[in-house]
Amino acid sequence: MAKKKRLKDLNFLEKIYLPEISKGLVQTFKKMFQPRFTMEYPEVKFEPPDSYRGRPVLVQEENGEERCVACGLCSRVCPALAIEIQAGETEREKERYPERFEINMIRCIFCGLCEEVCPEEAIIMSKDYELVFSNREDALYGKDKLLVPINELQDRINFLRKHK
Repeated sequence: MAKKKRLKDLNFLEKIYLPEISKGLVQTFKKMFQPRFTMEYPEVKFEPPDSYRGRPVLVQEENGEERCVACGLCSRVCPALAIEIQAGETEREKERYPERFEINMIRCIFCGLCEEVCPEEAIIMSKDYELVFSNREDALYGKDKLLVPINELQDRINFLRKHK
């Protein structure tokens, strides 16, 4: 085990931290001349990869029905308590459906736990990253804003199935 040098054992350059400062400056100058990767955001949109976790959305089947069976697992697992579900019953094949499904986007931390726990693949993290609200009421997303057709989410669903 190497002994630590005491202050009186250091030479003049080590006492004024010159070697450490010079290492930092060399690193800075190396980074200054490397190419930059800057996106011109409003003009050039970012195309996220399939693994990107944007805002959560509900999957709407091709026949217009939602996949959600209102089991409530997503609201129970949400660490930010951003999801609220009120279940209703129906006579169709699925016995339950969400009468009210709300996500508070101000509270949502985009962790993806709701997506992982859903047994029906009904809630998916989309590629949408542009979220702007003028007041708190606009940040409450109901089923009208959350339902997205399945064909728009197919690449994310395929990614999830491949990595389970």
